[in-house]
Parts: sequence; C-alpha cells; structure tokens
Amino acid sequence: QVQLVESGGGLVQDGGSLRLSCTASGLLFSNYAMGWFRQTPGKEREFVAAYRWTGTSTYYADSVKGRFTISRDNAKNTAYLQMNSLKPDDTAVYYCAADRLGQGSSRFNEYNYWGQGTQVTVSS
Repeated sequence: QVQLVESGGGLVQDGGSLRLSCTASGLLFSNYAMGWFRQTPGKEREFVAAYRWTGTSTYYADSVKGRFTISRDNAKNTAYLQMNSLKPDDTAVYYCAADRLGQGSSRFNEYNYWGQGTQVTVSS
C-alpha cells in the first residue's frame, strides 16, 4: 500500500520560513517525480513545485520562484519543500504527490499518489 505522509506545516509570521517533508512508503521512490501542490477553500489545487524522477531538474510556479526550494533524498524516501519569505497568500493546505517516471509536471491529474495534506498558515 502506497502512503505519502506530509509533515512540517504550521503557523508562521509574514516573512518567516517552514520546511515541509513528504515521506513515501510502498513504492520505489527513486522512480517517481515528486510534486508539491496547495489548495485553499473554494479554489482548485495549485501547482507549487516538482522534482523530476531522474536527474536534478526542478520546476516552480512563478508565484514561489526564488522563495521555495524543492529537494529530495532518495535514500530516505523523502521529498522536501523549503519555504522562505512566506507571505499570507501562501496560506493553504500543502499536498505532496508522486508521479511514476514523471517529468515534473504541473498538472495535478498526472500524479498517481497523494498525501493527506498539511496546513500552512502565514499571519500578517
């Protein structure tokens, strides 16, 4: 059974930082692109960042470029999202997702597995 478990969310002030983690089990982690998405009530799930399954290519939404960094540790079956210079607009539930042999897509329907989400709240 595949599981993705996010952690690291919480409440932070405007300009602060958080690091999210996503630990996977039940799959061959190194064969999967890892993505981060976020969602607020009444809105569609929004792409944040992705890391291709092979190589070191990463992709970001324009809204987070220069502030967020996605990384992965295949030995630990874990993907990370370092979030710096957080803004109130970054407030959302953040989800990690896995896409087998994926190229780092921004399309949520290309991802096979999803975590349960972790809340990030940025106060002004």
